Order: sequence, then structure tokens, then C-alpha cells
Amino acid sequence: MMTILGVGFLLGVRHALDADHVVAVSTMLAQRPDLRRSGFIGLCWGCGHTAVLLAVGLAVLALKITIPDAVAQVFESVVGLMLVALGCTVAVTLYREQWHLHAHEHDGERHVHLHSHSLGTDHRHRHRWRDSLPPVLVGMVHGLAGSAALMLMVLSAARTYWEGIAYILFFGAGSILGMMVLGMLISLPFFFSSSLGRYAQVAVRGLAGVGSIGFGLALLFR
Repeated sequence: MMTILGVGFLLGVRHALDADHVVAVSTMLAQRPDLRRSGFIGLCWGCGHTAVLLAVGLAVLALKITIPDAVAQVFESVVGLMLVALGCTVAVTLYREQWHLHAHEHDGERHVHLHSHSLGTDHRHRHRWRDSLPPVLVGMVHGLAGSAALMLMVLSAARTYWEGIAYILFFGAGSILGMMVLGMLISLPFFFSSSLGRYAQVAVRGLAGVGSIGFGLALLFR
């Protein structure tokens, strides 16, 4: 049994690296880049993802049923719509920051740089639960989309009801760990681009938004 659970954990880590997961987390980080916040977003995503898998797993294992392909395709379409919405949210965030060219002088020398007046707002008092809710919901949607394949795997590998539940929990733990590490790695381009100037940071964030919209549309049309 320990071998099966170990495999479930490793598959969970690998599952966190799926392209749609990477795109979604990148887009959430692009809305408000923060190196300290990245691991927290990964944790929240993983908790939402695991909660849905566990809920579906309880029903599937108890009733000995499988999820129809038509339902699985609907879940995939929901993921596509969600990615498009996340990409549009990045665009709205950049627009609200009102980036513009700002001209001023230093030591008699005039130059321009990219500037946003909204960055002067103090965000230190944002409530943690408000930060956690979006990644939890995104993780739940991804959990629904991945539930069909995982339940087939569980039904074929698990010999008992409780072994199936344990497999899902270990799979979920692996996905949580994988997404926390992935979130911190994804945040690095946003972090380093800020040191290159506002042009670079806005470009990286904009690319994340465009990539999310493109990937979401590709899922929908596929």
C-alpha cells in the first residue's frame, strides 16, 4: 500500500506542473506580483484542488461509478473560460494602475519613465482571506477538470474504499507541495523584471495575461 501512496504523491507533484495549472497561477501572480505571496497562492490553490478531488472521490468510491466523458469535457471547457477570465483580469488590473509616461527633471536633465499613481496606495492591510479565495476557487475548478482521470486511476489501483481515499489525499498533498514550489519559481520572472524597470515588469505581466487568454481559447476550441 505504501508503494501506491508514494506513487500517488509523486503523481500529485507532477500534476501540479500541468500547463493549465502553470498558466492559471502565473496569471494570478501577474495581477499583483509579490515574492512572499507566491507560495501562499500555491498553497491555497492546492487546498481547493484537493478538497474537490476528495469530495468527488468519496462519491465515486462509494457508488463505484465513473465520470462520463461528456461531463469531463464540460469541466475542461470551464477551465478554458476561467483562464480567459483570468487573462482579462490582468488587463483590467494593468488598466486600473493607469501606467503612463511621466516626464521630470533631475539635475537639469529631463527624462521620462513609466509611472503609476495607484502604486502609492498602501496594501499592507489587505485581508488574508481575500487573497486566499481566488486561488482556492481556481484550484477547485482544476480539481473538477482533473477528477475524471484521477478517479479512473483510483478505481483501478485501490483495493479498498479507505485505500482509495488515502491515495487521493497523498495525491493532493503532492499537488499542494508541487504548486507551492512552482508558485515561488513562477514569481521569479515578475520579481526580477521589476529590477529591470517598469517597462519590463508591465511587459512580463501583460504576456502572462495574453498567454492565459490564448491558452484558455485553445482549450475551448479543442
